[in-house]
Amino acid sequence: MDKQTITGFNRELRSPARILADNAFSRAAGAPLVPGNSVRLLKDAGENYPAWLEAINSARRYIHFETYTLHDDHIGHQFGEAFADKARDGVQVRLLYDWFGDLGFTSRRFWRSMKQAGVELRCFNTPRLDSSFGWLSRDHRKLLSTDGRIAFISGLCIGRKWVGYPERGIEAWRDTGIELHGPAIWDAEQAFSQTWSSAGSPLPEDELPSRESLPRAGDVELRVIATVPNMAGLYRLDHLVAALARRSLWLTDAYFIGTTAYIQALRAAAVDGVDVRLLVPSASDVPLLNSLSMSGYRPLLEAGVRVFEWNGPMLHAKTAVADGRWSRVGSTNLNLASWIGNWELDVAVENEEFATEMEDMYLDDLEHATEIVLNAKKRIRPTVERLRRRRRAKGAKGSAGRAAAGAIGVGNAVGAAITNHRLLGTAEARIMASAALMLVCLAVIAVFWPRVISIPIALICGWVAVALLVRAYRIHRDGEKFTGYLSSNRDRQSQSVIGKEIVGRDKNH
Repeated sequence: MDKQTITGFNRELRSPARILADNAFSRAAGAPLVPGNSVRLLKDAGENYPAWLEAINSARRYIHFETYTLHDDHIGHQFGEAFADKARDGVQVRLLYDWFGDLGFTSRRFWRSMKQAGVELRCFNTPRLDSSFGWLSRDHRKLLSTDGRIAFISGLCIGRKWVGYPERGIEAWRDTGIELHGPAIWDAEQAFSQTWSSAGSPLPEDELPSRESLPRAGDVELRVIATVPNMAGLYRLDHLVAALARRSLWLTDAYFIGTTAYIQALRAAAVDGVDVRLLVPSASDVPLLNSLSMSGYRPLLEAGVRVFEWNGPMLHAKTAVADGRWSRVGSTNLNLASWIGNWELDVAVENEEFATEMEDMYLDDLEHATEIVLNAKKRIRPTVERLRRRRRAKGAKGSAGRAAAGAIGVGNAVGAAITNHRLLGTAEARIMASAALMLVCLAVIAVFWPRVISIPIALICGWVAVALLVRAYRIHRDGEKFTGYLSSNRDRQSQSVIGKEIVGRDKNH
């Protein structure tokens, strides 16, 4: 009996509960379970970057690359030259980068050199007159695919920070990705096609392979989850995993600001005996998020969730592993900006062997982390080393999505303080004090220098008004075109009917 027959036979023997969970996962994520794949776990830039470059150099027909940030440094130039060389060789190279993610990191000269070599470049979601705040939704996906043969999905951007600065004693950023072979590459290619067409004309229909044409590469079942703003597919899936986990749920996240509902889901799992662990950075490239993340520790710790902070310069991975069977790797952070606001890409793998690799990697990461605990007074205090790491991280630039997540976190904390909906910890007390000080400053400015506040508000209102008018005009114009098309179509149909009636009468005469 071959492996394909065995796999199909095993699926038929699944319990009703397993079938129900599979259906729930597919519906929540909006992604089908695809069998017949192989997956390789890649840790940090040291394993991801060489595999990416090898795939780029071996491409023969096309390369699709989608990233949030491509730094204009010697690592970025290494990839830029690889893309340019393949374009000069006649390979169709398409590169999609995010406007805000590369703002301040990448020069026009860098993009121009690749474009002159034949690389087709597109910039995602630049500010537009008809979309006042649409720029807040970012393309946070990280994908490389070549020839419909191999794909990489990860949390890594391209830049020196992911490699580190050994000469200065600064370690590489900790991050995770996967290498994918098999029919699920079709889903990854469709995800790229989706964002590529949102930034311009769509891909040629006959260029991408069909799922049926892709050969089986193994026996791994997985879902490629390509989320878009306001769909919340992975948010629903993360809630389901927290609800269905029976033994363990180990999470790694770079910018954790859990919603009240998700924190309650983790608390409920821990109270029910599930081994819930959360690994987060101790020093972030967005310093505000340290306090916001800490504000979510207390309710988790009180319920039995174990929280760990990475000892290195930055933990950027976004992963999960549950019950030694279900795993997730990708770009989505555990905050509302990622769950609901951005374009994200993740892979959810249902395979025990891969989950074992994920668990082993997680346990190894915990060897380089510090566990956070409540003291006798149930207070969370930052250690001296943690404060030192935060000072080193200050001044770094974060993303619009992370800034939005931070704003949401501040709003949640302030709202909780005003309405007294839940207990607040010492970390949130600092947020309350900062928010109060900011409001006092705004009040003073409004009294003594009203134009400092009124003019920006007027400009924003004017921008929003112009955006609404432009969109209203476009909708009206498109509606008139459609109405005119229907009218002309009805006229043609009427003329055809009249012509047939006249011919019929002539025949009768």
